[in-house]
Parts: sequence; structure tokens; C-alpha cells
Amino acid sequence: MPENAKADWDERIALRSDEEREFAFPDLDPPKEVTAAGGVGQVTIDWSPVDGAAGYLILRGAGAHGPLEPVDHHSGDVLSVPSPPYVDTTCTPGTPYRYAVASVPEVTAHGRPSHTVGAVPLVAGTVAPTVTVTVDVVAEGIELERPWEPMVGSERLSQLLCEDLTGGHEIGRELEDALRRMHDELGVRTVRAHAIFHDDTHVVDGTSYDFSVVDAIYDRLLAIGLRPVVELGFMPRELASDPTRTVFEYAAIISPPASYQRWHDLVRALVQHLVDRYGLDEVLTWDFEVWNEANLEVFWSGTKAEWLQLYDVSAAAVKSVDPRLAVGGPSSAAAGWVDDLLDHAKRYGTPIDFVSTHTYGSPPLDVRASLERHGYGDARILWTEWGVTPRHFNPINDSVFSGVFLLRGMRSAAGRIDALSYWVASDHFEELGRPTRFLHGGFGLQTVGGLAKPRYHAMTMLSRLGPVELPVTYDGDGAGSLVEAWASRDRDRIAVLLWNLTLDQSKADGAAELTRTVRVQLPGVDSSWEATATTLAIGTADLATAAVGLPDWPTDDELAELAERTQLVRTPLGWSGSAVEVTLPMPAAVLLELRPPRV
Repeated sequence: MPENAKADWDERIALRSDEEREFAFPDLDPPKEVTAAGGVGQVTIDWSPVDGAAGYLILRGAGAHGPLEPVDHHSGDVLSVPSPPYVDTTCTPGTPYRYAVASVPEVTAHGRPSHTVGAVPLVAGTVAPTVTVTVDVVAEGIELERPWEPMVGSERLSQLLCEDLTGGHEIGRELEDALRRMHDELGVRTVRAHAIFHDDTHVVDGTSYDFSVVDAIYDRLLAIGLRPVVELGFMPRELASDPTRTVFEYAAIISPPASYQRWHDLVRALVQHLVDRYGLDEVLTWDFEVWNEANLEVFWSGTKAEWLQLYDVSAAAVKSVDPRLAVGGPSSAAAGWVDDLLDHAKRYGTPIDFVSTHTYGSPPLDVRASLERHGYGDARILWTEWGVTPRHFNPINDSVFSGVFLLRGMRSAAGRIDALSYWVASDHFEELGRPTRFLHGGFGLQTVGGLAKPRYHAMTMLSRLGPVELPVTYDGDGAGSLVEAWASRDRDRIAVLLWNLTLDQSKADGAAELTRTVRVQLPGVDSSWEATATTLAIGTADLATAAVGLPDWPTDDELAELAERTQLVRTPLGWSGSAVEVTLPMPAAVLLELRPPRV
């Protein structure tokens, strides 16, 4: 894609639609008990959570006086985070800073900042600081939530039927293989994708409907063992009030309908057809999501009021087939319009079974606060798009940093979000054009050619966690903020996933001062148990590093050799009987697994 066209797209996707509202957000108190502790190359800010907050914005100023500005971790999207603590690595070692924290009721608003606290990031010495992680291996534990399993994102599913080649690889076959791998290896259950009403599915045929292409798509998906999240969009040409308004290389129409009644009839006809073809019991397990990111001008050429009308009409159409069928939205960018939809639904009695929204570059906010504020506390929360960056063709998508970022986000989401859908499964993705080379900064967890990127490896490491989550305590420089752990147990194994990560994307290629020695204490584990380590780091299971020097499109033999060199490998690990010590650069992750000796 030409650089000027990419820059134009990046600018346009930042333009939000109407943000005027008929309600006011609550005036949230600022957080209390705010602290800031300087460590080597970082400052860790902590605070007490505030009831009703969806997240928190970290503010910083240099010196004793002057303005406080949001700390920018260079994500290109939302800077608010869902919970404490926060690690700031955008600071300069040796410089005094003041920090404050503001509560966020919704991504476009924040409350009064807290009192300020001071801290100085430290200059790195010759020895990496030590973080101690203690795992309570004898605790009863709780169920380990797995927010990566319910859903993954995909290119529009009509591409499953595409026989064109990209880099010599058949698009439809490889997309199907990528989705099958998500199901078979990682336990993913559903796929969310755009454009089931796009012109290439030919659903409107004069005054009647033709769902034969939709059938072919969903038949193939169900044969893999996956179910669709049916995103109701984009607008069929025959129904559009302005068919010239489009998005993406494949010209998806973003116009409101010329007739909302015709849109209602189309949605109802599709849902009834799906029930007739696949059975009500099956379709009751699906979700129907209304549109995609209508709060961005690039995805909806109408007003907010027109989209709310679209939601009302769509929900009525779905429920007219069976009131138990699940419908929701707003499927918005950056957690926008969630409160708007909930307020509208409460006023007019429109059903909402789930709330869906998107974010990039930070762990997802806690929109449960919005649901409870409007009386929808029982609705499910689906983040139907999430990733390290919203920018197409960004090298960070191929990096180890993005894999470790995935770990941090999934851990944050566990227990508070019903699904966190990584966007997307495969680099066979063409919103802004098909890939022009093998590693091009694509959104996929897997490449064209089907190789695992570090983010796929991160999902694999998550999948190896056991069913019981164990309590963890931390101590040391960056403990619980820079260095985190997720510990688990099953019948004959302890698995502890550790990682070292800042959200600061300016350090995506590494930062030596953030390296930590991590001592994992496992009191109660017998010294006879065998320990292994599986590592993800720059240069280890790292496709981008290993592919340096290869042509734009490697041969099949080169791909096979590359896959062999970049796979995750378990290696034996010596340990003293009650503790394991590892060195963790930033970014890096290691999965420690301990088992009793084999008889």
C-alpha cells in the first residue's frame, strides 16, 4: 500500500462521529492512596480503585511545577488503563516527576485528577534488579478464566471461498487452515468477521433474497468446529441510501439504508434462514452484532441517531424470529457509544444481550461499570476486536513485543470480560489491500504460508495453563507492573507463565535497563520434581528476527526451515528445590512447568 494512502487512512480512522449526548456521565471521585515508586528505567504508579470507573488516566509533569499531561505509551489508541498498577517507562532516568491519576467513566471523559505524588526513575546499574514471585501451590485456587477461547477475529469470511493466490498461497484454503488451527490447537470457539451483507455474498436478488453464498461460508466454518459471530453489515447496494459511500479496498458500503423496513426484512430473513438451515438450538448459541464501529466516520456515513435506529430495527428483526436469540452492540471503536446505546435501550426498551466494543494498544477497559450504571449488569461483555495496534502494515504486529502484550491483555481481561477477540487469525487480510510480502506488519496471528507469529506462540503458552489459578504475590523493582505472572495447577503439573512488558511501544525492540532477574518461589514443591522452560523472546521463537535476509516471498522450503527454527521449545531447567531463577529481558515471556518425576 502506498505510504501516502496509509497515512490518509490512519488519519481518517481517528475521526469520531457525533459525541453529543442526552445524559451526563457521573462525576467520579479521583483515586485515593496514589503512590509512585521509582525503579531502574521505570516508575510504578499505584492507586485504590474507584467505584463506577471504567478505567484510569495517568498524568505526569516534570519538576516541581507545571502542567500535568497524560502519559503517552505510543499505542495510537486509548491511553486509559482498566486497573492499577501502571508502569511508566517513557520517563528519563534521574529526572524527578509528579504523577496523578484520574478516574475515567467513559473513554471520551475523565474526572478530576488525584493528588500528585513524586518519583524519580533510577539509572541502570551493572546488575539487573531482582523481582520475587511467590506462588501458593497448595492453595485451593479458583477456576482459571480463558478469555482467548471464546472468539477470534478474521478477514471477511467470503474469503474462505476465494481461490486467488497471495505470494503463491491460495487465500481461501490457507484462511480455512488458519481458522482450523485456532480451533484445534487453541480451543477457540467462534469467529467474528465483517461484511456478511457485502455485495460479494449477493444476499439481495431483486425483490427476494439469496443466501446460497452465506450458506457456503457458514457450512465451511461449522465444518471446522467454529461458530460465527454474525456482524450485521455492511449495507447491500440495493438497500443503501448512498451506495457511493464505501470503506476498504473491497468497497464495503457504509451508508444507512434507504428504507429501514427493507433492512428489517433482510435481517429477519437471514436469521430465519439460519434457523431453518442449522436448527434453532444451534443458532441460539450464536451472537448477532449490529454493524462495525459506527462511531467512526470512516465506517458509518449517517448520524448517531440513525445508527441507534438501525440497532432498534436490527434487534427487533432478530428477536422476531425467536426472542431468545442474542443481539448486541455497539461494536464501537475505543469503547465509544457504549453508554449511548445503553441509555437509549433503557429509554425505549430495546433489547441488549451483550455489549461489544474494541480497543488497541492497552488492556481493555472495564465497561462493566457502564452496564451497571444503566441497569444492564447481567449483559455479557465481548471485546470483538483487540490488538497491539490499530494501524495496518505496522512492524510491531510481527514482533515479540506484540506476543507479550497479548499475554498482559488476556491476564487483565480474565474474570471480567466474556471474550477478548484478537484481531485477526491470519495475514490473509485485505481491508487496505492484499499483503505485498511475507512479513508486512499484518494483523494476523499467523502469516501467509501459515507460520506462527509470536502472538500465536503467546496464545499457545496461555493454552498450556492448567484449569486452577493459584495465588501469586510479588516483591521487587517493577514487581506486578513490569513483571507479571499467571500461575496454575492441574492434576500432576504446576504451570507458571511469567512475562516482562511495558505498554510503551517506543521500546518494542527492547530496552536493556528493563531486564529483570525473576526468582520464582514455589514453597511446597518437592525438589525431585522436573522443571522445564518454554521461552518467547527477541531471537527465540521470533519469526521477524529469523526471517531477516529472506526474499519478500520465501519458497516452501525456506518457510519449512523457518517454521522449524521459530517453534516454541521446552527445555529442561535446573532448580534448587523451592525456587526457580530466570532472566527476563523486556519484552520476553517464559512458561515454567513442573511435574513429579516419571516412574
